[in-house]
Amino acid sequence: MVILKTTREIAAMREAGRVSSMALQEAGKAVEPGVSTLEIDTIVRKYIEKQGAAPSFLGYGGFPASACISVNNVVIHGIPSAKIILKQGDIVSIDVGAKLNGYHGDNAYTFACGDISKESEALLNATKEALFEGIKKALAGNRTGDIGNAVQKYAEARSYSVVRDFVGHGVGAKLHEDPSIPNYGTPGRGVRLLPGMTIAIEPMINQGTHKVKVLDDGWTTVTADGKLSAHFEHTIAVTPNGPVILTLPD
Repeated sequence: MVILKTTREIAAMREAGRVSSMALQEAGKAVEPGVSTLEIDTIVRKYIEKQGAAPSFLGYGGFPASACISVNNVVIHGIPSAKIILKQGDIVSIDVGAKLNGYHGDNAYTFACGDISKESEALLNATKEALFEGIKKALAGNRTGDIGNAVQKYAEARSYSVVRDFVGHGVGAKLHEDPSIPNYGTPGRGVRLLPGMTIAIEPMINQGTHKVKVLDDGWTTVTADGKLSAHFEHTIAVTPNGPVILTLPD
């Protein structure tokens, strides 16, 4: 069931989104060669808790950390570890959620670790732009297929593939609500977008095949061909005046 939010609830979600966004920025500052993904996770948790909020992901479905940190060919749900040490040229996707006053903010960004290859940079830029192409279509009266199609067209026009096994979602008092927001689709199809809907749009774009596999830990999801993947995400509100991004920093 899709839960429409009041103006007051959207304002509360903007506060949760601000904390989530700022935590993501703090994580990004720490992305440097020689740093472990566990160190970055600790920064995220401390920042969120200092704001009086709670990490949305910690313990969610048994997830053992406050951030999903996914390096290179890891698409999503990378588990932070002291054994995963970042290297020059890595691309590092960090997904962060924060719960504040009963509502969640959810966002992700793929950071460059030092200087990266032109191919990696092109993937990051295309994925980020695909996110904003999707956000442009988050208009009252449109459908979820309009968002997904915009993401898909932008990515595939640049010879990338769109992950299909994982999708965006509604966000609110629960981290994951209806409706699902695929990053592919047909214009005019899917759930109709209404004012008051709050959704996470999160393209996961691969260099090679769209196929992925989940490792034995039950979380870490990698590209089936070992090629790179990037992930960008914002939580947005559908309003009568167009989409409003809720995961923005101060």
